[in-house]
Amino acid sequence: MPTSGGSELISMFAFIGGLSAGAAMVVVACVALAIMISNDLILPLILRRQERSRAMAQDSMEPLILKIRRTAIIVVMILGYAYFRTADNSQALAAIGLVSFAAVVQLAPAFLGGLVWQGANARGAVAGMVTGFCVWGYTLLMPTLLPDEHWLVAQGLHPSGILRPGSILGLGVSPIENGVIWSLALNTLAFVIGSLTRLPTNSENAQASVFVDRRQPLIIRRRGVPAAVTVAELTATVGRYLGLRRTQRSFESFWAERGERPEESDPVDPPLLRFSEQLLASAIGASSSRLVHTLLLKRFEAATPASIRLLDQASEALQYNRDVLQSALDQMDQGISVFDPDFRLAFWNRRFRRLLSLPANIGQVGVTLNEIAAEIVAVHDLAGSGIDGDSLADKIVNQSEPWLLALSASERIVEIRTSPMPGGGVVVTWHDITERILVAEALREANETLERRVEERTSELVRANRELARATRAADEANASKTRFLAAAGHDILQPLNAARLYASTLHERIGESADARLVANIAKSLESVEEILSAVLAISRLDTGRQETKITGFPIARIFEQMEVEFAPFARERGLDLRIVQSSAWVRSDPALLRRLLQNLISNAIKYTPRGRVLVGCRRAGTKVRIEIIDTGIGIARSDQRHIFTEFRRLDDGARQAPGLGLGLSIVERIAKVLSIDVALNSLPGKGTRFAITVPRAKAQEMAGVGAASGPAGRVGVDLKGIFVLCIDNDVSILEGMAGLLTQWGCEVATATDLDGAFAALAAAGRGPDIVLADYHLEAETGIDVIRAIRRTYSGDLPCALVTANRTQSLRSQAESERITVLFKPVKPAALRSVLSLGQTRRVAAE
Repeated sequence: MPTSGGSELISMFAFIGGLSAGAAMVVVACVALAIMISNDLILPLILRRQERSRAMAQDSMEPLILKIRRTAIIVVMILGYAYFRTADNSQALAAIGLVSFAAVVQLAPAFLGGLVWQGANARGAVAGMVTGFCVWGYTLLMPTLLPDEHWLVAQGLHPSGILRPGSILGLGVSPIENGVIWSLALNTLAFVIGSLTRLPTNSENAQASVFVDRRQPLIIRRRGVPAAVTVAELTATVGRYLGLRRTQRSFESFWAERGERPEESDPVDPPLLRFSEQLLASAIGASSSRLVHTLLLKRFEAATPASIRLLDQASEALQYNRDVLQSALDQMDQGISVFDPDFRLAFWNRRFRRLLSLPANIGQVGVTLNEIAAEIVAVHDLAGSGIDGDSLADKIVNQSEPWLLALSASERIVEIRTSPMPGGGVVVTWHDITERILVAEALREANETLERRVEERTSELVRANRELARATRAADEANASKTRFLAAAGHDILQPLNAARLYASTLHERIGESADARLVANIAKSLESVEEILSAVLAISRLDTGRQETKITGFPIARIFEQMEVEFAPFARERGLDLRIVQSSAWVRSDPALLRRLLQNLISNAIKYTPRGRVLVGCRRAGTKVRIEIIDTGIGIARSDQRHIFTEFRRLDDGARQAPGLGLGLSIVERIAKVLSIDVALNSLPGKGTRFAITVPRAKAQEMAGVGAASGPAGRVGVDLKGIFVLCIDNDVSILEGMAGLLTQWGCEVATATDLDGAFAALAAAGRGPDIVLADYHLEAETGIDVIRAIRRTYSGDLPCALVTANRTQSLRSQAESERITVLFKPVKPAALRSVLSLGQTRRVAAE
């Protein structure tokens, strides 16, 4: 396809990839076949020849094996190429694979028959496989090598064609099925006949018993010791499993006990044979040891190749397992020694002798535990400590818990642990814990000095804590002093700021739409910015001190909603927005003033950052909670910026272009939410609007007189104020002048006073009672609330009154709320002042 498309580069890559894959398959196949030919065909022939000649190769066989494998690789490649040149290459690769699988399946009759039939033997297996491969070669392999018109392919070995390779006896099946059926059938028949013509050998019976009938044990009869078995042959056989040095030491000890040492050419006797069996049993077990000795005797009785091969295979397997186990135990840090039921040494590792500094003659099978204990006492001079060999051996056997033994010669401390074995005997482990003891001793010494160090550090810590407590008190006092200073400074600053705000509003009213109106508006905006800064700084200062006064109580949310509507309805109309505050009958449990401040900041932000559309404020009941939501159609907030908007002085670019500000409103919201332990949720999309939601606990509704009396209906904020008689009380004359000028500009009749006596004098001069009273809280001799109480007692108990103050404490708000007095914070916003004055207009109209 790449070639037909003209893409020579892709064609080259495809060719190189296919060539690499094909070469890799050829290499892997040739190497695998060469290894199998070497290991399973050629090397067994060489070993059998060496066995028949009774001569074992002394030189390394590695070069010979490499030559065999390399030669096999070359021969396999030549044969493969010859088959490629000779065979019919028009056949599909799958057909050639089926022919190969048909050849492999010729192993099945002998393999499966040997698993299920105890009478199967090597003669039957060889006869079956030879017959099967011949039939396979005739029916499947030969047709791929000869042309179709060749007489062997066309008619077969008989002129009538009944033996035609592709359809013997005219079965009418495919050539593959024909070859497989006839080759397996004749293979199985030859296997059965060949197995029945000869009885199985001992080796075959032994191997068959493992697979065919596990319930029948292998029975080997012990005969008398034949003269052909010599001492040298016996020691060489045992040495295959135990190692020549260890075997030699064990036999030397046996001969020393007997008092005689036979020659290597002497025949073995029954005692020597029994000792050999016991010695070998310590390494490979009693049954395996008996089998090895029986095969050894049968080998020299009738040295059949089968018995020799079986003995060699068993020896190699057992020796390999023992070497692996011995190597693993020799690598352990613990010394291990195994004693038989007679407390004679049966097995040990290298660490056992090195740890205890024992001589080489101890490392022999059959050495008693008493001898080993006596050697340990002698080597490490334990007699001076009152320990002898018998007591040490008795403690090793009978002490069930781990115990320690100090070895003076090697300056080591050994932990000894004894574990009994199920069949008798014990396993003793010897663990060097010298370093652990030294570490424990060092730790004990460190603990002795630790108490002194703890006392010293404790005294230092006590002194540090005292200094820290003094520093904390000083910091708290400084923080409280800062808060008091800010509160006092804020009050003093807000007083002239309020007067300036009133004068600016009056000036704006008088100038109207003249050329200087912009300058007056800029002055008003500047004063408003100063007010926002002072209000935010004072609020953050109070919240950060952690001493914010809270008064948690149950109240109707409608009270705050009415105040919000009175305060922000003029502001929203001025910006051309539709402010909708949905009234609710729900009651909530929180601090009214702080919750009002929180909602005030959120609604103010919503109005400022909504260029057009509407702002919706409402609440929903959610189980035991009330969810208050402020939703606008403003500029929105991107998700990546939502986590930053609650940081002080952090303003987004879009918000800074939309409206002026300092970035403190949402910071105050977050602080108030922490004080009230309420959640603030935010959901916003840029260009779509923003939804703020706060969740507060619900409260049980109660009967409450005068709810909402402190503020009038928001719908009346736009009424005409002409003719309203307003009494203004403030100890600052400049504020009174500014207030009087602004109210007069609105058409109100104004009476001013600096104290209670002045107020009654002004009212007496006017000859009537006021429609509404505006009083500052901090007067010279009394408070604004005291003055309002006195005026209400004189004129009317339901007289609308407003407290105009720079004091923003919770206690003042609560007191004013209880007296049904509206609170306006300095500097007073004209829109808020006009809304409050509408209460006086409502009362005046009702009186007429």
